[in-house]
Formats: sequence, C-alpha cells, structure tokens
Amino acid sequence: MSMPDATARPRILVVEDDDGLRDMLRNELDDAGYETLSAADAAAARGLVEQQSPDLVLSDLRLPGDSGQALLAFCRQLEAPPAFIMITAFGTVEQAVEALKQGADDFLTKPLRLDHLRLAVARALESRRLRSELSQYRRLLSEGEFHGMLGRSPPMRELYEVVRRVAPLASPVIISGESGTGKELVARALHAESPRSAHAFVPLNCAAVPAELMESELFGHARGAFTGATRQRDGLFAEADGGTLLLDEIGEMPAGIQAKLLRVLEDGCIRPLGTDSERQVDVRLLAATNRDLEAEVAAGRFRADLFYRLETFQVRVPALRERGDDLDLLAAHFVARCAAARGQRPPALSDQALACLRAYEFPGNVRELANALERATVFCGDREIRPAHLPERMRRRRPMQPSAAAPGAGIPGGQDPLEVLGDDPDTWPSLDALERRYIRQVLDRVDGNKRRAAEILGIARRTLYRRLDDM
Repeated sequence: MSMPDATARPRILVVEDDDGLRDMLRNELDDAGYETLSAADAAAARGLVEQQSPDLVLSDLRLPGDSGQALLAFCRQLEAPPAFIMITAFGTVEQAVEALKQGADDFLTKPLRLDHLRLAVARALESRRLRSELSQYRRLLSEGEFHGMLGRSPPMRELYEVVRRVAPLASPVIISGESGTGKELVARALHAESPRSAHAFVPLNCAAVPAELMESELFGHARGAFTGATRQRDGLFAEADGGTLLLDEIGEMPAGIQAKLLRVLEDGCIRPLGTDSERQVDVRLLAATNRDLEAEVAAGRFRADLFYRLETFQVRVPALRERGDDLDLLAAHFVARCAAARGQRPPALSDQALACLRAYEFPGNVRELANALERATVFCGDREIRPAHLPERMRRRRPMQPSAAAPGAGIPGGQDPLEVLGDDPDTWPSLDALERRYIRQVLDRVDGNKRRAAEILGIARRTLYRRLDDM
C-alpha cells in the first residue's frame, strides 16, 4: 500500500474493547502513515466522531454497551459520514453482511490478516473520496447549471442574467462568441425562458446548407418548383411558427437570401418557391456567429440593413479562458459524463493533468475541452487521468517570462538561484527555504493571483494552497 499524502493524512478511529488488539491496530495504521484515534466502546467512539470527524471508522461488531451496528447507524446519519469497516468473529459473518446492507464499506473477520487490513482500509478511503467528489460535483452542478450551461464564474452569471432579461422579448438577437463556446445552448436558453417555450425551437447551420438550397430550406417550396421537388415542403420558418428559429453561422448566408430574410423580419411573411401566395408567420429569430459582423458589413460580405435589423440585442458568450474556475467544474462534468456513457467509474483528474488544462488557452473552447476529456477517459480506463492521456498540444507548457532558454529562466528578475549563494556553505538556504522564497516572489509579481502563480510554478492550485498553509 502506498504511503498516504503526508500533508493530508487520513484520520482513522479504531473502536475495539480488546486493549491488545486495539493497540496492535493503531500501531499498524500509524506505520502505514495514517493518523489514528481509538475508543474502547461505542459511546466514546460517538464523541470522537463528532469532535474529530475521522475519515474512517474501524470497529468491532461486539462492543460494551451499544454494538458496532449501532455505531454504524449513528455514523451513516451524519452529513459527511466516515467510511466504515466492521470487524467480526467468524461466527457472526451474517451480521457483518447485514452491516454491509446498512452502509458499511467492508468487513474483516478475526483473526485479522494485516495485509487484508491495509487493503481494506485503502479501498474504503478511496471509496469515500470518490463519494465525496461525486457529492461535490453534484452540488456544483446544481448551483452552476442554467439550461444545460455549466458555470458559476462572473462572466457566466452575467450571461445568465442577460438571457433572462432578453428572453421574454420578441426582438431578434445576435449571439456572438468563438467557436465551441456554446452559442446554441444560449439560443435554447433564450427560447426556454421565453413565452414561446411551448412551441418549436428550430436550428439551422447556414454553413452546412448549399447556397442553391438555402431559400427552399428556409421558406419552403411547391411541388415542381424546381428539378427534384417531387412534393411540397413547408420550410423552417413555417416549422418554427409560434416558436424560435436559430440561424447558426449567419455570416455564411448568401447575399441574395439575406435580402429575403430582411423582408421576413420586416413584414413577417414568407413566400415558398414556386408559389404566388404569401404566408404569415410568427417567428422569433436568433442569429449566431463567430464572426465580427460589423467587420463583415464593412467588407461588403454582409448586408448593413440586415445587420442593423438584427443588432437590437446582442448576447456575447465568453470564451473558456475568460471563465476562471469554471474549467474545473466543466472538466469534472465531462469526465463523469463520458465515464457514465461507457459504464465505467469516473477516473480522477491528476493535479498534473489539471495544471495542463489550466495552462492551455483552448481556442476550441468548451467543445475542445469535452473532446479532449472524452479521449482521456477512453485511454485511462477507470484509472487516473494524467497528462499523457491529453492531446500533445495541451501538454506543452506555456513559456515563462523571461524565456526558458535564458539564464535563470523562471526566477523572478532572471537571476540564477546559484548566484544568491555566498562562499560559505553554512549560510546557504535549504531547498525548502528557497521554495518558500520563490513562491512568495511569484505571488508578489502576479499581485497575489493564485491561479496564475500555480500556472507559473507548474503545480495545482490546491497544492499551492497547502504549501502556503505550511509557510
């Protein structure tokens, strides 16, 4: 069994009325690197559970006074219950199995085998860690979810508020943002929050429809209107009547169709191809784009009058690199989702893998993150996701300033750390002292921004917090 992290040693409560066995168990667990507490009966154990919040309770089934099962029941009703392993004599295995049904993580039979003890403890603690992470992820998701969008960062909270304010209106909306930021999710949220939510939401990717078919796709056609038109088609405006039509990548729309779209926005009427009659439709139009439409207007590629008709309300979707800690929330969500789809246990994200993700700029935004983590869950199975499981471009470290090729790279001020040493080795600082000094200097240079400091130092933010706590 590997040594637990010394900076956060799991705490184990041993409950056993046999003094010799209790001492032996404590000694074994102490040697394995755990912090231990002990009690001789259930009443004392309950007090220690309330006061010390152990990570695991290792309890005999038969105790003076209340039984180990009663202690288990007490622990299970806590907000953050400890893992629980029951110790039983051979003749009471049926009771131990009953304890498993009541929520115990495992049971051991006397006489105890120490190798089995160590393995059971490690497994129970890992199971509790996973349960705790899952509970935390669910809490974060419930707090940060808005119509399928995940995020609690200020830019996302601002986006949610804009959506709530604009959604009840009938006016067109331009939804802008980089590729992969989730513009269609924003469009669906605008529809869901609007009075039109009971009617259809119809999306169309303008870049995916050939120019010669765009008019028919939007406005419909009569039978025989053109070669291959063997039956009447209503078109997407008719399909979205009473609801919402999303024109994704509207900057790709041909100029001739832009003029007809402008007319629909002005009078609410469509004319299917091959007909002389018009049809009135009530459609709320949303237009999504990753282009700068004002620049497209200036370049003559997008009609100015259509742009001005659409731009009454603009909703900008923030890039992933602007969303701070949302990255961690999204990463946990995608890992859990991909693992569930494959019927496997969600793997943990290592500190090193998280550091790679946090240091990467994500030009493909949330879509790129989701794809990268789907790949990672496939290659790591149900084990830990490490940097090797991420795409190579995400494993590249961003260069520090000054350049890593320069003397003293990564040292504030460019000074080689050996140059601070004098001639007397007795005066040289320890590695620990140098590390603390370097961490303080990096924090000073980034104005206390712990996220940026962790990126420069190449460590996870929670690792930085632990080191700061020790300083």
